[in-house]
Amino acid sequence: MPHVTFTPHLRRFFPDLADGAFSGTTIREIIADADRRHPGLASYVLDDTGRLRHHVNVFIGVEPIGDRSSLSDAVAPGDTVSILQALSGG
Repeated sequence: MPHVTFTPHLRRFFPDLADGAFSGTTIREIIADADRRHPGLASYVLDDTGRLRHHVNVFIGVEPIGDRSSLSDAVAPGDTVSILQALSGG
């Protein structure tokens, strides 16, 4: 199973959310597994159309995912997936 890490921001809303192994072979499947374990989590990561929100970045290893719409990027069992809140401002 891929190892998934989450932005600390999400832990304010899901206190028992912990980094660890999540099921899935695509980013969409991993987010779905995280949402099954922590109902409502997907709404913080995905918009109403199911696309990745603008303020959220997802990386597989050190590379950003390429498909922010259907989240079809492939994830291998040993991969590390990071779900992060993007920072902006000035």
